[in-house]
Amino acid sequence: MTPTELPAPPAPATAPPLAADDAANVLDVRRVELMYGAARALRGVSIGAWPGRITCLLGRNGVGKTSLLRAIMGIHDISAGDIVWNGASLGRMAPYQRAALGIGFVPQGREIFPLLTVRENLESGYAVVKRGERNIPDYVFELFPVLKEMMRRRGGDLSGGQQQQLAIGRALVTRPKLLVLDEPTEGIQPSIIKDIGRAIVFLKEKMGLAILLVEQYLDFARELADTVAIMDRGSIVFSGSAQDLDTADARRHLTV
Repeated sequence: MTPTELPAPPAPATAPPLAADDAANVLDVRRVELMYGAARALRGVSIGAWPGRITCLLGRNGVGKTSLLRAIMGIHDISAGDIVWNGASLGRMAPYQRAALGIGFVPQGREIFPLLTVRENLESGYAVVKRGERNIPDYVFELFPVLKEMMRRRGGDLSGGQQQQLAIGRALVTRPKLLVLDEPTEGIQPSIIKDIGRAIVFLKEKMGLAILLVEQYLDFARELADTVAIMDRGSIVFSGSAQDLDTADARRHLTV
């Protein structure tokens, strides 16, 4: 099937109506297009994230998942469509401005500063925080105790799993209302995957964050997600609840 023969994308993943107090801090991606030169990376993508809920985006390698997250963060400019946060279009707002609005990002590959200490890596999140709030929240160390034990260690000396916890902790220092995570389980040992899963559930249930999670580990996604969407060739080709991941339609989009 050629790209021009792809079926029309399904309706965007939806959540139940929000209570009046929860109407803010909603991410609404509306038919976004993204080009890399002449190559079309995103094709009319629509997806959402809501307070106290986890939206999980799945798909094979190279289908546009990371491109979508980078568009949401303002790292790549979109060519059509809109990205709306808290009822307002983000337009061409810079990444640091989006972070200041409450959008936290944990990139694929972690991208911590290897020559800075754990403390300095965490404190790098202060850049978008009001001066009176420039501290590391206690719950960061409650979620990831190893970070408190290694505050003076350089980031590059940590294991891959510890660096992933550091990357999540750094994002949490910015006091996000929306947390965007790009494959946080990639290359991580099972014990730390469980720790990360528990942290994500805490952030959803206790902190009320909206969470957009890109993942390839199907069991991890099924366990955590409220809403799932599957991407293929730059388009959303499936959306539904986490239970729908076991259907034949969902599986055929995820099979290599």
